[in-house]
Amino acid sequence: MQENICSIPINDVFMPHDGCPMCRMRDMLEERKAEYITGSAMMEPSVRVQTNAQGFCFRHFEMMVRLGKRLSNALILESHLQQISEDFVPKVAPKKPDKKKMAALGTMISDCFICRDIKQNMENMVRIVHAMWISEPEFRQLYSEQQFICLEHFYLLMNTDVKGLGKSYQQFYEATSQLTGGYLEKLRTDVHHFCAMFDYRNGGSNDWAGSRDSIERSIEFLTGGRIPVDGVDEEELNEIG
Repeated sequence: MQENICSIPINDVFMPHDGCPMCRMRDMLEERKAEYITGSAMMEPSVRVQTNAQGFCFRHFEMMVRLGKRLSNALILESHLQQISEDFVPKVAPKKPDKKKMAALGTMISDCFICRDIKQNMENMVRIVHAMWISEPEFRQLYSEQQFICLEHFYLLMNTDVKGLGKSYQQFYEATSQLTGGYLEKLRTDVHHFCAMFDYRNGGSNDWAGSRDSIERSIEFLTGGRIPVDGVDEEELNEIG
């Protein structure tokens, strides 16, 4: 498989056959951006102007605190809080709320600097995936061997510049649908089996048939976020037998 500066990160996230490769790609991009924001970007005024205006969602604030230094996070918050005070919630309130400012506040609350960046980068990565699917038979094989494609990234892969796939569109759609649809059917079977284990008619059975973590795996498929399997309540499951 030929590699270049564009394909190397794609190959890296597709090599492990564990979960959704596009989720791994998103996680990689998010961590790099969070480290950048709390690192070298601190000295870039143009970036600070954007982060002051947009802020961050909880997921990315949590990531920044985990990956960056506390002083870096405090400095980001200091200027962001100051802008919120100046633009939306001054210490001395006006006689009546400004509707335009309230609308702008609503937009800011739902915005996130990293979310915007990741969305754009993921769309670019999808275009590279499409190009590699067309030109590299080895990548097509690697792609088809993935464990699954989660629901969110199934949508992204099938709705981002798909015209670029040309005559390969149908083949790509079939392979992606197999990864998403095949795993969906497995989840349905596993969740059904899990629920059936609580039926009194199955009392005494310990045959979980791989369904013990079906809740966690279903949430990962639906949302792209992982819940640790060690969160399974063994005591609750043992009460069934």
